[in-house]
Amino acid sequence: MRIVSLVPSITELLYHLELNDAVVGITKFCVRPQNWFTSKTRIGGTKQIHIEQIRALAPTLVIANKEENVKEQVEALSTFTKVLVTDVSNLAEALLMIHQIGLVTHTTTKAAALIQQIKTEFIQFQSTIHQLNPKPLSCAYLIWQEPFMTVGGDTFIHDMLQQAGLKNVFANQQRYPQITVADIQAMAPQLMLLSSEPFPFKQKHIAQLKANFPDTCICLVDGEMFSWYGSRLIEAPSYFTTLHEMIAAQL
Repeated sequence: MRIVSLVPSITELLYHLELNDAVVGITKFCVRPQNWFTSKTRIGGTKQIHIEQIRALAPTLVIANKEENVKEQVEALSTFTKVLVTDVSNLAEALLMIHQIGLVTHTTTKAAALIQQIKTEFIQFQSTIHQLNPKPLSCAYLIWQEPFMTVGGDTFIHDMLQQAGLKNVFANQQRYPQITVADIQAMAPQLMLLSSEPFPFKQKHIAQLKANFPDTCICLVDGEMFSWYGSRLIEAPSYFTTLHEMIAAQL
C-alpha cells in the first residue's frame, strides 16, 4: 500500500497501527509523530493540498475527512486513486472510523486492540468523574479570538466535552459560531476553556478575559485532547482527570 493522509489525527493513528512503510504523504499540519513530520513528503495543508504532488506519489489510498478537507479537492483525487472520506462527530463514530481504517489497511487486530484500550480508559474515567464533579460544570470552549468562536452541539469537540463531564453552554448552536463577550456573559458559564488550537491561546488571554469574567474559572487546555479523534483518544481520559483536579482547586 501507498497511503497519503490528509488528516493530522489520522496520520497519528496510522503511526500507531505501525504503517510506517505504507504512508508516503502527509500534510504540513501532521506534526505527530515528529519523525514522520520531518521524513514524509508533505503535500500542502488540509485545505490546500497539492493534487499533482499527490499524484506523483502514486498512492493506492488517500484518507480524508469530511470536515477538515475541501470536497472539490477530494473529488479531484478520486479521479486517479481510491479515497476514503471519514466523518467523525462523536466518540462512537471515532471508534468506528478506527475500525474502518483497520479494515482498509489490513491492521484489524491492532485497530481492535486500540479500540478496546480507548473504551477501557473512558469507562475508568467515567467511574471517577462523578467523585471529582458530581454535577457537570457549565462550560464555554473557545477556539478563536477576534472574533471569538466556540463549538456547537454537532461537533466532535462538543461530544468530548460531554465525555469529559462538562456541559457546553453553546450546545444549541451549530458548527463553530462567532460569539461576543456579551453572548458568553449571558450564558454565565462556570468554566471557560481556551484551546491551544486552532488559535494558540496563552496565559495573557486569561488575564484579558478575567476583566469581563471575574467569577469564571478560565483555563488553557490542550486542543488535541478535545479534537483529535485517532489514537490520541487513549490519552484523553487521563488528561480530563487532571483537568478536573486543576479546576476543583480553583473553584
